[in-house]
Amino acid sequence: MATEIERKFLVANDGWRAAAGRGVRMVQGYFESGICTAPPPTLRVRIAGERAFLTVKGRPSGVSRSEFEYEIPVADAEAMLLEFCGTRIVEKIRYTFPAGDGLFWEVDEYFKLNAGLFTAEIELPAEETAFVRPDWLGAEVSGDPRYTNGALSRNPYTLWRD
Repeated sequence: MATEIERKFLVANDGWRAAAGRGVRMVQGYFESGICTAPPPTLRVRIAGERAFLTVKGRPSGVSRSEFEYEIPVADAEAMLLEFCGTRIVEKIRYTFPAGDGLFWEVDEYFKLNAGLFTAEIELPAEETAFVRPDWLGAEVSGDPRYTNGALSRNPYTLWRD
């Protein structure tokens, strides 16, 4: 079984941009969940540049959760976005660059109803893996479910009241 171990942070300033290079535009849609588990798994279709993926993510346990991802034809992903995702769409540009020790930062710049939100993620080989925290890194939001892309598709950042 594949496991994703990921820490997520807000971005405090633009200091990351110098290392970021060119980003990849992503459009991802989230399927309506009819599964009766709480919380349900996340089912996502993503178009990332010229490639597309279907992903199933399990329930979080700390900063870990199961993840199954499969490449699919872009035309299939476009059809799924239209037919299954409705308004549950997140659009962003992802910038990926080295974090040292073979790790990588992924900074997401969100658009449309999530405009103004910037997050940084680092995927780790183990939960206890140490990493360098750059000065542009803000507060950790790994445990805050509002910042998952699935949640942002249902309750966009620009509509938050707090």
